[in-house]
Amino acid sequence: MSKRQEILDTIKKENVKYIRLQFTDITGTIKNVEVPVSQLDKVLDNSMMFDGSSIEGFVRIEESDMYLYPDLDTFLVFSWDSEYGKVARFICDIYTSDRKPFAGDPRGNLKRMLKKMNDLGYDTLNLGPEPEFFLFKLQENGEPSLDLNDNGGYFDLAPVDLGENVRRDIVLELERLGFDIEASHHEVAPGQHEIDFKYADVVSACDNIQTFKLIVKTIARKHGLHATFMPKPIYGINGSGMHCNISLFKNGKNCFFDESTPNQLSQDAYYFIAGVLKHARAFTAVCNPTVNSYKRLVPGYEAPCYVAWSTSNRSPLVRIPASRGKSTRVEVRSVDPAANPYLAMSTILAAGLDGIENKLIPADEVSSNIYVMTLEERLAQGIDQLPSTLYTALKELKSSQIMENSLGSHIFNNFIEAKSIEWDSFRTRVTDWEIDQYLKQY
Repeated sequence: MSKRQEILDTIKKENVKYIRLQFTDITGTIKNVEVPVSQLDKVLDNSMMFDGSSIEGFVRIEESDMYLYPDLDTFLVFSWDSEYGKVARFICDIYTSDRKPFAGDPRGNLKRMLKKMNDLGYDTLNLGPEPEFFLFKLQENGEPSLDLNDNGGYFDLAPVDLGENVRRDIVLELERLGFDIEASHHEVAPGQHEIDFKYADVVSACDNIQTFKLIVKTIARKHGLHATFMPKPIYGINGSGMHCNISLFKNGKNCFFDESTPNQLSQDAYYFIAGVLKHARAFTAVCNPTVNSYKRLVPGYEAPCYVAWSTSNRSPLVRIPASRGKSTRVEVRSVDPAANPYLAMSTILAAGLDGIENKLIPADEVSSNIYVMTLEERLAQGIDQLPSTLYTALKELKSSQIMENSLGSHIFNNFIEAKSIEWDSFRTRVTDWEIDQYLKQY
């Protein structure tokens, strides 16, 4: 049976009445065009158009007509009913009116970078993400509050962890949609949670991240809660990260594994690590894309803010988990869940491939806790620090030709423009902190 016929049969069986054509804008926000099921043939024939001028970072109004090409492998039916029937979705690639891949489509851009990876002889890039989120109570008017729904800590159980039932419902829905859930637990901070799902090829994994966010928010709301992937919603406790576990494969073999070396890491793994470390400051604006992201990247809250690597401790930017063989992987720990996953992975892949192409050698691994080192000790070991604000991160991004190539000029320029506006809006805002500090003093 063809994939198309399988989809048609499922739609009939599940009483699907609406189709969501989902895609992601440059800022990482999920967008969708919803059409009645009567338009399905048009959808499957790649003939559905939309106005791209209304999407952040897409095109000007005179270039607005764009096509949505659904990826049939991303078809799924949500379990919740609308008033009129069920809703199904496809994740789409964006094409221009002359049927060419749109340079501003983050998903399409990641596929472009994968072609470069293939040209270097690698078949697959796998990604295992670990997104964290907070749960807050909803107010009576339906707006989110800053009241946490529990006082739990790392791996706590109910009744302290009142989010357990929410997590369970999220996991059940994700499993129904085909996710392979590996772990679900309370994180370190009160109200903070993590659900880990199995790695996949990088495009599918990024699709899964976007679907995961949608499911988490939807199920949380059914419990009277608001789920947020904001990196640091509360001062004084840990923020939310999205550690990215990455591995390269060729002919079914993990290119990061070499059992003959002391760490069982291959030369490609060392090159890749070196590339990531070299370009870490430059890709930070993409992997940590909000003003708030930099409130997380500070010492003392388990977030990596130093450019180093290790096989043994969790304070550096890059960690190599203990598993070997096919599970050998490079864990990039700085990424936060506000990042557009397609763009984040495009930049990290470009960094790693630059390391491989130029045979870069990383500095020695750092086995001691960087958080307790003095500045002099860090400098002596050549340990750099990540940018401390979105402004400085954007300066690093602007100066990197590798990063511009990884995003393409359209996304690169539009991303910088949007984030520069965001920074300027923040920079000129008078905050409560300033009022508390200065109003009476001066």
